[in-house]
Parts: sequence; structure tokens; C-alpha cells
Amino acid sequence: MGNYTEKINLFKEAMSNYPTGVNVVTSIDENDKPIGLTVNSFASVSLDPLLISWSIDNTVSTFDKFMKTDQFAVNILAHNQADIASIFAGSEEGRFAKCDWDLSEQRLPLISDVMASLQCKVFKRIEAGDHVILIGEVFNISVQDEAPLLYHKRKLGAFPRSFHEE
Repeated sequence: MGNYTEKINLFKEAMSNYPTGVNVVTSIDENDKPIGLTVNSFASVSLDPLLISWSIDNTVSTFDKFMKTDQFAVNILAHNQADIASIFAGSEEGRFAKCDWDLSEQRLPLISDVMASLQCKVFKRIEAGDHVILIGEVFNISVQDEAPLLYHKRKLGAFPRSFHEE
């Protein structure tokens, strides 16, 4: 294979063609302010205990705040929430003013009308290249009967209708 830049570009091309769900991970920072960012690096890890994982780029503006928190929520976006994914993918302030959300009993920001939300306590952090993988132990789950939002070829959208028709 050619040079490293070429390898990175091919890697990005391959990964962009791999469809994945879209999530907004949220928490409360040390100043009692909500924080959140859009992620697609989300996976289930274990059933016993219930563990999930996601990764955060160490250059994003909320990196230090997520490294200090001991709990977070994964808001799995519904098919019609591409606007929320875009809001939380940006770097501007005031993200939470642009969507409906509430604080849970555990003081985690939960975005309204998502497909599902998983409230977690941090189980482990693992440094991996230019990211940190956060593994969370799920302590509360909420699920709605909604189709998920997908990310494919750098675009957001719903499943094609043929996939969810019976």
C-alpha cells in the first residue's frame, strides 16, 4: 500500500461506507452545565454486566469534561432527528437550547423523543490512539418504538422503507 496519507484516505472511505447508528452522548460538567456531542462509535460490549462503549476524539472541545465525569447518557437518535445530530456535531455553544431535553433523576441530560436512552456510570476508560474509549455500565434504559437514525457515506438518514416494511 502507498503512503500513510493514502492509507488514511482509504480507511475513511471504507468506514464511511459502513452504516452505523447515530447517538448524542450527554453528561453534566463540573460547573453543573450540560455537555454533549454526536458519536457513531457506539457498541454493546457485555450482557453481564450490561456494558456499552463509545469513543471520543482527544481534540474535541468537550474531551476534558468527559474525562472528569463519572456518568453519561447515550441518546440513540430516532430517524427524524438528523437536525439534533448536526447540532451536537458542531462546536458552537448553546447546543441544548436548540433541542428539547430534560434532566433525569440521576441528573443526566436526556434528549426528548429519541429511539432509546441508556444512562451509564463510567466502568473504564481506555486510551486508544487519538481517542479514548469509554465503557459504561448501564443502570437505566428507556426505549421508544422508533426507527433509528443512520450515518452512511457522510450522510444522515432513516432506513430505506423496504428494510422496515413487513
